[in-house]
Amino acid sequence: MIHSNEITGLVLAGGRGSRMGGVDKGLQNFHGTPLAMHALLRLQMQEGGLLGEQMVNANRNLAAYEAFGVPVWPDTLNDYAGPLAGFMTGLERCNTPYMLTVPCDTPRFPLDLARRLAQAFEDKRTEIAMAAAPEEDGQLRAQPVFSLIRVELLESLVVFTQAGGRKIDRWTDQHRTVLVPFDQPGDDPRAFFNTNTLAELHALEKS
Repeated sequence: MIHSNEITGLVLAGGRGSRMGGVDKGLQNFHGTPLAMHALLRLQMQEGGLLGEQMVNANRNLAAYEAFGVPVWPDTLNDYAGPLAGFMTGLERCNTPYMLTVPCDTPRFPLDLARRLAQAFEDKRTEIAMAAAPEEDGQLRAQPVFSLIRVELLESLVVFTQAGGRKIDRWTDQHRTVLVPFDQPGDDPRAFFNTNTLAELHALEKS
């Protein structure tokens, strides 16, 4: 069983924002609050008080992110290498046994995310717990950027990325990964809706 303060929360805000026209996605406002700050607040509000520290992975406008009051770490891999670069940066800086990753562009992720993912670790063999959410067709789809990871997997990730690996699923497939469904009665069907464009962001604000 994972106890309170054994999890560090990491907000992934290191992307290029190419589908938003190259803007820094984490600094775009959602109901008047920058998306990355909104994600930090939802991490702090997680049920059960499971999270200890929070940090942000960002690659530009670092001073703006530092103003949120948590440590900010750029990728240790070059050239915007994707979410796995953020995973690795976070694992390198993490001082707790587990790290919870969330992207900056999904402002309605569940407030019981940490608790439900942590339950997967009641099986001692679990190495990664990953959220799965229903698509429009009703099929569950893995949400790999919403993962609770044992920090001891850092060495494995370093080896994978040094060999040129960049796809999250190819790395998580190497480990005992448990999918945790978020399709129960009362679950927000749009909890994992990510805003890739400014139009999607504004539409989600109105929904």
